[in-house]
Amino acid sequence: MPKLSFTKSSYSTPANECLEVAHNIPGTVAIRDSKTPNGPLLRLTPTSWTKFTATLR
Repeated sequence: MPKLSFTKSSYSTPANECLEVAHNIPGTVAIRDSKTPNGPLLRLTPTSWTKFTATLR
């Protein structure tokens, strides 16, 4: 399985309190807390990610 490539949110604070998201594996969007990069991941389908982010706008 390819390694997840995470990107930090553009809404990151100077204290690095944010989410990181990986979109590089087809069919998977992975989310993690930037403060605990080796901690748990939340994996979503791209459709679920799109619906989730649409509710935030």
